[in-house]
Amino acid sequence: MPALLDVSFNDVADDLVGVFRDPLLLTGIPLALLGAFFMSFGAQYQHRGVSKVERILGESGAGGLTARQFLHLLRRPSWIVGTVMLGLAIVCQLAALSVAPLIVVQPLGAISLVITTLLNAHITGHRPTGASIRAIIAAVGGIFVFVTIAAFVATEKPVTQLQLVVILISLAVVLLALGSVWWLWARKHGWPLFYIAASGVLYGFVATLAKVIIERLKATDIDVLTILCGVALLAAVGLGAYFVQTAYSVGPPDLVIAGLTVIDPIVAVLIGLIVLQEASTAGVGVLIGFAVAGALSIYGVISLARNHPQVVFDSQQVEIQRGARGDGPPPAAPGKGR
Repeated sequence: MPALLDVSFNDVADDLVGVFRDPLLLTGIPLALLGAFFMSFGAQYQHRGVSKVERILGESGAGGLTARQFLHLLRRPSWIVGTVMLGLAIVCQLAALSVAPLIVVQPLGAISLVITTLLNAHITGHRPTGASIRAIIAAVGGIFVFVTIAAFVATEKPVTQLQLVVILISLAVVLLALGSVWWLWARKHGWPLFYIAASGVLYGFVATLAKVIIERLKATDIDVLTILCGVALLAAVGLGAYFVQTAYSVGPPDLVIAGLTVIDPIVAVLIGLIVLQEASTAGVGVLIGFAVAGALSIYGVISLARNHPQVVFDSQQVEIQRGARGDGPPPAAPGKGR
């Protein structure tokens, strides 16, 4: 075990030193930061577009956005701008990963959660509370530790045909399960965490499939499985995007970003660990570290969902009985007179 950690540490150290030796690799850092910037503003603009469409049509999207709502989204400049920005965020992230190691790029993506939180607080007037700040620290800190451990122990291996089949079957099961849960339960309750977690899980598969397709295209290894990967990727992107847009109608944008920046990389790393066996030589201590870091991140997302100031404020606007006599009025919105 000590020998393994020593070798892993030396490998990661070489990667980090290589970043500062090669000026080209240094571009990965600003690219990752630029991607986080685009993701933050893209989420804010898309959230604004979804909210406007709901107000215009007088229809809530909590149970899932309808075709009519999507058609109106295509006419909203704010939503279109947000979509373009999210596209630019993906381009920046892929470009950063192409020139810099995972341990440098991936943790920087979590900065988008901080930017989105500050941006949403400025726009809505819902200032972060102590509980929400602690939740954000837990989510960002947990994912930073999780990805760092993965960078120390993971070894990239070619994906075999059998492993690819397992990934595709797993994704098919996930698509069926999430679709069934949404149809039978989630669309009737409008629970934000379902949409956030579901989209994060799907995008974790998207990242894995995109990597496989890129590597196969580089090697000009295009077969039926490669085409199936492309079809599966499009299906995961489509359903994931639908869940993300619906999440904007039931929760603030920084909560959505929190789920994506935490759950997406965790799922991608878990696929690498379990299916691709990229850390087959890792000891029990490493696996415990993964479990603790992942649990901390997920706790942060759940805690943020419960303690986010905008979520708390919105819940207080519901006309329910308050106090012993039920005569407590809902509080006024931030920035508005009482």
